[in-house]
Amino acid sequence: MSSSLIAKKTTDYLQGKGKDIELDATSQSQGAKMIEKDEFDLYLVSPQTKMYFSSLEKAANKKGKPIVNIPPQAYVPIPMGIEKMAKLVENNI
Repeated sequence: MSSSLIAKKTTDYLQGKGKDIELDATSQSQGAKMIEKDEFDLYLVSPQTKMYFSSLEKAANKKGKPIVNIPPQAYVPIPMGIEKMAKLVENNI
């Protein structure tokens, strides 16, 4: 739920600024499958699933895609957190 909310709010924020960027959220168990499908330009790993970063990073590297751990400060659905998430996305795509 929190990942979906963050994704929606960040998408709305970025699109409100005229950026053609859309975020989506999935479960940790589906993360490697999403990377394998290679449908996204950037992969983000939430703070609560950072222990899986290494294995997800290997999958992302095989596809030549960037993957980033989300810092806790960017993972809160308040304006400051959404702005930090948006900056994280923009800086890594």
